[in-house]
Amino acid sequence: MVTAAEAAQVREDYRDQGYAIVRGFLAGDELARLRAETRHIYEEGLKHHATYRDGNLRFEILPESRFGQRYVTQAHWMGWISPFFEALRRSDAMYRLLEPLLGSDIKQMAQQIHWKPPGAELTGYRFHQDLRFRPDEEQDAQAGSTVTVGLAIDPATEENGCLRVVPGSHRRGYLGLSDEGDGALMKGQTAESELQSVGIDPGEIVAVALEPGDLVLWGLLTVHGSAANRSQQDRAFLLSSYIRADASERGEWAFRDGVSTPLGDAPRLCKDDRLLTEPGPVYETAAWWA
Repeated sequence: MVTAAEAAQVREDYRDQGYAIVRGFLAGDELARLRAETRHIYEEGLKHHATYRDGNLRFEILPESRFGQRYVTQAHWMGWISPFFEALRRSDAMYRLLEPLLGSDIKQMAQQIHWKPPGAELTGYRFHQDLRFRPDEEQDAQAGSTVTVGLAIDPATEENGCLRVVPGSHRRGYLGLSDEGDGALMKGQTAESELQSVGIDPGEIVAVALEPGDLVLWGLLTVHGSAANRSQQDRAFLLSSYIRADASERGEWAFRDGVSTPLGDAPRLCKDDRLLTEPGPVYETAAWWA
């Protein structure tokens, strides 16, 4: 249960540092169900030989022909096939956290699980700011109106590639990290010289270690990244991105006037414009990892 005092502290930490941590957001039976449902979603993803998309539902697959075995590295909008994830995204506890930051009318731009299987390549993320993923015409409106929530499904440690953030970086504007130069976001790691070129001391970086059920929030301008999994254990992490409803026409409703709002009959445009021109189902076979 998130208390009013805890929600107020989250708001203060988030606005001051660009991120905030909530310990024990889920516990007991709820946490056990989260972990069981995550395994079910992974098994659903393994049924597909390549990256698969149907509406906003998407499984990102690394195929066995290149990686020795089939991996699921991401699932998007699992709420369309999982009543558990559909309810979790708009739970009372989530609203208590988000309302002090976004108000009572809230949409959701992203819902996804990231897996970092031990031994799988391309599971790290170069340092970046999530504003890069928003349409150019909406960036000004969304920059201060979006909160990303990360919920630890497995333990998140430095060894298995936990989130790393730069506290206070949200006050520096958009820095263009990883926009060009060394390749795609999931190829390689950010060089210290790249961070230093935009005024970030690598010593400022904080590793956000989490136990299962712990939660972290960050904003579109918060500089963050992660390394690949160097451990022998899997690491699953749930990401949900929420926006104040008046900041964008996009997004699935999560809360209208404070009322939990389920998904409708058809998916709404969120981040992936292909929903309009190629809604699917479709397999994506481009070898982006090459």
